[in-house]
Amino acid sequence: QVQLVESGGGLVQAGGSLRLSCVASKRTSSSYIMGWFRQAPGKEREFVASIRWSEGNIYYADSLKDRITISRDNAKSAVYLQVNSLKPEDTAVYYCAATYYIGPRYSESGYWPYWGQGTQVTVSS
Repeated sequence: QVQLVESGGGLVQAGGSLRLSCVASKRTSSSYIMGWFRQAPGKEREFVASIRWSEGNIYYADSLKDRITISRDNAKSAVYLQVNSLKPEDTAVYYCAATYYIGPRYSESGYWPYWGQGTQVTVSS
């Protein structure tokens, strides 16, 4: 069982930046994919980015790829999400997730069995 703990959320003005962190409770297998999702009020959870522990393969949501960067620190079992040029529509709970699934449906939350508790990001206009 993998436990994930996010941090780094908060209230930010539009145009600002945030760096979210996710730490795994134990050293995860190098086969794990780590990811970030977000869920705004009244909306479905949506894929943001993912990275594989071992090879470092990265995928971004097309709508966000110009403003986000995902990175990892294997030694710390940590994954980070940098979000720049924040907009009010970025307001959401951001979740860290982990999966072994490698396939075309990686952006679907149902393929990610492990989740953190989420961290709130609020962007004011």
